[in-house]
Amino acid sequence: MAEQSAHEKYEFKKKLESLRNKKGRGTELISLYIPPDKQLSDVTSQLKTEHSQASNIKSKVTKTNVQSAIDSLLSRIKFLEVPENGIVYFTGAVDVGADKTNMETTTIIPPQPLTIYKYHCDSDFFLEPLEGMLKEAKTYGLLVLDRREATIGLLTGKHIEAYRNLTSTVPGKQRKGGQSAQRFQQLRLIAIHDFYKRIGDAASEIFLTVDMKDFEGILLGGPSPTKEEFQSGDFLHHELQRKILGLFDVAYTDESGLQELVNAASDRLQDLDLMVEKNLMQKFFKELVSDSGKAAYGEEVVRQNLMIGAVETLLISEDLRSERIKVRCTNGDYEDNITRENQPDQESVDDFGNCPKCGSPLEVVERVDIVDELSELSDQMGSEVAFISTDFEEGGQLLNAFGGIVAILRYNTGM
Repeated sequence: MAEQSAHEKYEFKKKLESLRNKKGRGTELISLYIPPDKQLSDVTSQLKTEHSQASNIKSKVTKTNVQSAIDSLLSRIKFLEVPENGIVYFTGAVDVGADKTNMETTTIIPPQPLTIYKYHCDSDFFLEPLEGMLKEAKTYGLLVLDRREATIGLLTGKHIEAYRNLTSTVPGKQRKGGQSAQRFQQLRLIAIHDFYKRIGDAASEIFLTVDMKDFEGILLGGPSPTKEEFQSGDFLHHELQRKILGLFDVAYTDESGLQELVNAASDRLQDLDLMVEKNLMQKFFKELVSDSGKAAYGEEVVRQNLMIGAVETLLISEDLRSERIKVRCTNGDYEDNITRENQPDQESVDDFGNCPKCGSPLEVVERVDIVDELSELSDQMGSEVAFISTDFEEGGQLLNAFGGIVAILRYNTGM
């Protein structure tokens, strides 16, 4: 089974976002999941039963819409050959505003084999099985600590999430008056041990909730000798103790320390998508601050470099949703390209003003998704394309500071 390309993953995610935003006025939206081993005769039989039961719906409009959606599904699966991963249909009367609905159908071939058969009719499409396919399975336990504070989190795919922050009651090294040095030190060691035990219990509780087949191990960070003391003390559950992958020096033990820990463990995580993306962004920033001239940003500058084959790697934010619209004067005197945030569910009633030459209205003659356009151009020019998540700091900067599009160039083009 071929693995999804970066662009296919992007398109899959974008399609689910579009479906998530679609609403029905009543229970008029049908989701039909057909796994590869399902007998189509059984599916047809259920659809016919659902069509018959829909005749009992009190609302005439809802009844008509549901039965029309089922009729559409019956016609689609009549001669269907189910793909090896199965197939999913989303169909129904979608509310488009202004007291109007459109009968729409979206078909998805999932990137992983379907394991369920499901017919679902509601005011929203049922997306949970497909959304689960977007989630990265590989999970790492994250723990940063010193004798004053500890933070426990998980790294799942590209996403770091803090789950628990603990603070200690360990006294400082300066003892209070009247206490002997030996007794004070003994009380301090007891407090440290109790704190480590609290950390171990909390970390074990969190890490053991992860499916062990997806749990890659634990990254442990902090100053010396704290992390070494914690590891040697066997404070974690015995199943987790042996899954410690390494100890790493970090300066912070709050939530920011989790990010520092992941960065410190970059060699151990080098095959993880998160680290691949981080390294690409760091390479771009390195070229940006140097005098090499091999960093480009801004849609037009990147496009020009792509067109002359100067782009080595095109970096696109996973959350970029923009379209490029070509407008033309009705008299043919003027033409222009406009880029704006994608509005896939909006009908072409936009007002782009009048021609600056003759004053005639400007009309839309073409719409293209920016990501599709630049990805296709990259393929033609032999440039690599990488999609960057916004789940880490540099990825967020790509979208918010650079408009979601940058490039690492093969050579300085002077643009």
